[in-house]
Amino acid sequence: MRRQRLARRVLPFLASLFLATPMAGPVTKSMAGNSRSEMQNIKLAFSPQAQFDQTLRATYTALGAEQEGLRFETFAKAMTGYLNLRQAGKLAEDKQTLTVVDFDLPSTEKRLWVLDLAKNEILFHTLVAHGHNSGENEATNFSNTDQSNMSSLGFYATGSEYEGKHGHSLRLQGLDEGFNTNAAARSVVMHGADYVSEDFIKQNGRLGRSLGCPALPMDQYAQIIDAVNGGTCLFLNKSDAGYSSQYLNQDVAIAALVPSAMASATHTS
Repeated sequence: MRRQRLARRVLPFLASLFLATPMAGPVTKSMAGNSRSEMQNIKLAFSPQAQFDQTLRATYTALGAEQEGLRFETFAKAMTGYLNLRQAGKLAEDKQTLTVVDFDLPSTEKRLWVLDLAKNEILFHTLVAHGHNSGENEATNFSNTDQSNMSSLGFYATGSEYEGKHGHSLRLQGLDEGFNTNAAARSVVMHGADYVSEDFIKQNGRLGRSLGCPALPMDQYAQIIDAVNGGTCLFLNKSDAGYSSQYLNQDVAIAALVPSAMASATHTS
């Protein structure tokens, strides 16, 4: 039932993209005239994996994500986790919002994107701080340990808003065991900070750093918190940092995004 509900919510906004995007190549020959290798290529073009990849590409293009500096590899990883988390019931069913932070980029670059997957819109693209002990301009060290003052990689579910020592803030629940599951105990939350600004970069050559929180610009944090609160997905990425996740299961993501194709493949295999 959860998979059916997910399909009803996720598929409509992607189906049109998939249908409108050309396949890997037109099928111009008759079935009788195709060689064995050509037949295999056709089968691969219509495989669940191929449909999944094509749908992700179409969504990426519709969002205009490349123009906003979000790499496809990072987007695909974030989407895979997002779909896994929806399947696992870890996210709100009535929201299709995905927030991506790419720590492969330095703090001087805008490396946070808030994606509205229902409308194929990038709601925000802005600066975000990393933890004090994660590095200077670039984040290279990460920890799930209390008082480490480092950022924690992986997937989070956003929680409720509250007023704390940093003002209006958003609770975060880390979902990747061993990587960010101590986020709540460490008080890792989303909040605004005056050290997250272009002016601070001009004066210091980098952003200021937090105690591990993804701190946001003061002129945007309230709007961002309002857009992503209440059970949406947040993904903090860093390549080649030893990070792994049970939520990067591509089979689960494919089944969520193209369930009809998976059913067909299972039936014919």
